[in-house]
Amino acid sequence: MSTNTVAIENHIAHAKGRESRTQSIATRFTRAEEQALLKRAEASGLNLREWARDVLLRGESTSRQSEIDMHIFTELVGLQMLLMDTLEPLLRGDKLAQEQVKNLFRQVQTTKATKAQEILAKRSQKQEK
Repeated sequence: MSTNTVAIENHIAHAKGRESRTQSIATRFTRAEEQALLKRAEASGLNLREWARDVLLRGESTSRQSEIDMHIFTELVGLQMLLMDTLEPLLRGDKLAQEQVKNLFRQVQTTKATKAQEILAKRSQKQEK
């Protein structure tokens, strides 16, 4: 049996059990981008093509997860804002009237998303440096 025949049989055996792939998508990268992608693929234990395929197919679910993560982060920022705005006067011995607490709740609800975006933007700028 020739080596070509063995290679073909191995390929056929590998392909059994899954639908054949019919579409290919090409793109170009700079050398630096290519190296970064290769490192990520290698870290995942895959070759670049398989890793890229997995990333593309996971993209939509990753996007949904990112939305959930952002919502959770925004709520955490809101809790932090509420704690900071209420604990400071309480630690000074001041009392908060019910109307003040309601105003703080409203203020946090209307500003927490903007504050969360600001925090992420600052962190992103620090990472770029």
